[in-house]
Amino acid sequence: SPTPSIRRGATQAAGRRLDPVTETLDSYSLIAVYSAMSVYALAFILFTLDLARRSTEATRRHDAAVRAATGAAAGSTTATLERPATTAKPAPKYVNAALALTVIAWALHLGGDVLRGIAAARVPWANMYEFGLTATLIIVTVFLVAQFWQDLRFLGAYVTGFVVLALGVATVNFHVAVIPLPDALGRSPFWLVIHVMVAILGVGFFALGAALSVAQLLRLRRDAGGLSRARYLDTIPSADRLENSAYGVNVIGFVFWTFTLVAGAIWANDAWGRPWGWDTKEVWTFIIWVLYAGYIHARATRGWRGARSAWLAIIGFAAVVFNFSIVNIFFKGLHSYSGL
Repeated sequence: SPTPSIRRGATQAAGRRLDPVTETLDSYSLIAVYSAMSVYALAFILFTLDLARRSTEATRRHDAAVRAATGAAAGSTTATLERPATTAKPAPKYVNAALALTVIAWALHLGGDVLRGIAAARVPWANMYEFGLTATLIIVTVFLVAQFWQDLRFLGAYVTGFVVLALGVATVNFHVAVIPLPDALGRSPFWLVIHVMVAILGVGFFALGAALSVAQLLRLRRDAGGLSRARYLDTIPSADRLENSAYGVNVIGFVFWTFTLVAGAIWANDAWGRPWGWDTKEVWTFIIWVLYAGYIHARATRGWRGARSAWLAIIGFAAVVFNFSIVNIFFKGLHSYSGL
């Protein structure tokens, strides 16, 4: 039987019979998305097992170092035999399997997104469901591409877990049938492609930056003597390296978000005859820009490092999530394109 979201989408499309081909393509898109969610969940389990392995190995190294130090203090000749190895061991096969599963899930995810676009005969990001579908795809894309720059598999559990939850909310609560574009969007299809796609790219980089900032805070707490049982944190990069990585990723996201703000003003002027109207969505887009501008400025010129820098990045991404969810659902305005 159809899911509640599909039935709701059909109800919202009442009075306009959908083309059978469109309905079929949308159904195939949902199947691909549900399949991607299942594979993401398997990858999440393997990435979580890797975190447990990291904790176990860190504990063993710590215990071996304690025994070596104790033996050296007692003049034991066995101390060198008990000293932990300094060479890094290759990652277990299931870690690589987790990354491979993430790639497979990404391909299914991409297929579902493309099929939705074909069904709608336009780009698939004109309502909350489609935006969520494409934004999560970009988040995984940024995570996978970043692997060529730096090994970020320790963030795999965060990324895959977040994407499974986000896709679950999008398919259950936000899914709607394929419907025509509102007049404001339909009159400027070029800006729909450019403005929203660049915003989605910004969200993808902000999400990875937030993940790195969370890891930075945990590592700082661990270095300060806290989180004694979370020894897997000893196996991830240093807090300084995580902070520098987060800063670089957030700067890229900020560039995309700046273009989003400027392009939105141009599109608003074309669609409504004014570049700025203090619409709720416009205001929150500007608030997000100010938060990340403050983050970059404070870190670059005011010496805000460590926890303060990380918290600013996390607050910025929280504002992005608030803008997508609460603002779209509970605030009415010219940007009420949720489709709900």
